[in-house]
Amino acid sequence: MDHVEKNIKKRKYSKDFLQYDFTSIITAGIEKPQCVICCEVLSAEYMKPNKLKRHFDSKHLSFAGKDTNYFRSKANGLKKARLDTGGEYHKQNVAAVEASYLVALRIARAMKPHTIAEDLLLPTTKDIVRVMIGDEFVTKLSAIPLSNDTVRRRIDDMSADILDQVIQEIKSPLPIFSIQLDESTDVANCSQLLVYVRYINDGDFKDEFLFCKPLETTTTARDVFDKVGSFLKEHKISWEKVCGVCTDGAPAMLGCQSGFQRLVLNESPKVIRTHCMIHRQILAMKTLPQELQEVMKSVISSVNFVKVSTLNSRLFLKLCNKLDAPNNALLFHTEVRWLSRGKVLKRVFELRDVLKTFFNQKARLQFKALFSNKSELQKIAYLVDIFAILNKLNLSLQGPNEHDIEPDKRITMIISVKEHLHMLVDKISSYFPNLPDTPFALARNPFTVKVEDVPETAQEEFIELINSDAARTDFSTMPVTKFWIKCLQSYPVLSETVLRLLPFPTTYLCETGFSNLLVIKSKYRSRLVVEYDLRCALAKTALRISDLVRKK
Repeated sequence: MDHVEKNIKKRKYSKDFLQYDFTSIITAGIEKPQCVICCEVLSAEYMKPNKLKRHFDSKHLSFAGKDTNYFRSKANGLKKARLDTGGEYHKQNVAAVEASYLVALRIARAMKPHTIAEDLLLPTTKDIVRVMIGDEFVTKLSAIPLSNDTVRRRIDDMSADILDQVIQEIKSPLPIFSIQLDESTDVANCSQLLVYVRYINDGDFKDEFLFCKPLETTTTARDVFDKVGSFLKEHKISWEKVCGVCTDGAPAMLGCQSGFQRLVLNESPKVIRTHCMIHRQILAMKTLPQELQEVMKSVISSVNFVKVSTLNSRLFLKLCNKLDAPNNALLFHTEVRWLSRGKVLKRVFELRDVLKTFFNQKARLQFKALFSNKSELQKIAYLVDIFAILNKLNLSLQGPNEHDIEPDKRITMIISVKEHLHMLVDKISSYFPNLPDTPFALARNPFTVKVEDVPETAQEEFIELINSDAARTDFSTMPVTKFWIKCLQSYPVLSETVLRLLPFPTTYLCETGFSNLLVIKSKYRSRLVVEYDLRCALAKTALRISDLVRKK
């Protein structure tokens, strides 16, 4: 790399380059060639006769008959135009830089390679302009810098601008925030730590991408803690401002004695620690009594018997059509797909009569009995019901979905069902933080809480609040979060007690973030430092493009 930089620095502009329509310009202390016809500035490595001639031949061959004096006159006019900040050249240059930022932003949000601008977007745009408007406008497009390196620098600039705004927003008006984080391995077998932040901004809660950093060696709780701590220290943010942490279920993250959350608790004693609430049907499966476990295994085996054989699948399809079944195909069960089990069970229950007939024809007595015996069907019906509820709960955290199964429950199942539900309640409850009820009661409705239940430091403000007609009006007309944020000015201690309930309930943003990461950092871009592209693709914060252009 140093060798390449030294070679670039040695390349100097020669007056002979004018015959290829190139003068020179100094940007950021580096001399670069600039075309006097289209005003495009090339990188310093293009300061070679063969490369300059290639540009001339590919873009300005119609000027081949012009002598050096013509290009010298163009160069002099270009130098004069540079000095006029209100002139046409300056305006075109500003427009070209702004256009390059906007194109780079679209590339980042579409999660495409940086080379797509120069290889596809610019040539395509030129074709469109040439056909729809005219050749004379095409040369203006050549002034837009869209090389691979330029697009990368633009994305880096925009990422830095977003991060700067997010850091400033975190620090005010109430400098407390919560984080969710998760770790995953990318296509290059590199462990990536992804962190999102939730804080108060513009009168409401805001969830925003914070950073994505590689864990170069091990991925222990201490490694994760040090990585997050290093980021906070770099931006002069105290651990004490962290009021909530949500992680997944990995021991390195959640260990009570030495896990990440324990390390955070040592630095911020008031922090609320939560476990991601997404994977509930996995918990449900783990807590199934043996009797229901056996039914679940039998259902999956029966589905596999039909699906793994092409002949069986065709015969089953034909039978479904003959019997006018509501569906004509079974679904495979996949452990890694969150909603797989519930959907498989629902489809099996809908096709239970067809399956009974099919297994009777195939003389599979075990599977036939599964769909003939009322007791077994009741167990399947319960499994359909419970996993439908859990899936609906999952989707309420990620997006809307409807389930309308109302299975029949018989007295013979009561013991197994009760056992499972008790185990499920205990298991899920263990993932909720053990917190006092008062902050939650205050958050829901402060006008139903008793004064003696409020912390002493906030009791005086609480009495003022509940006796304020304006506060009652605001509470009845505003969302709860906005109400308490508005109360920050008048009732700071009381409001902070409630607003510390910022923790994420899930790591869903991290899950979706990793999906985007795998699109950006593919096997064709395995060495990419993904954080900047990821921030531009995922961040909600508006970019200050005009400020970035002005700096350039």
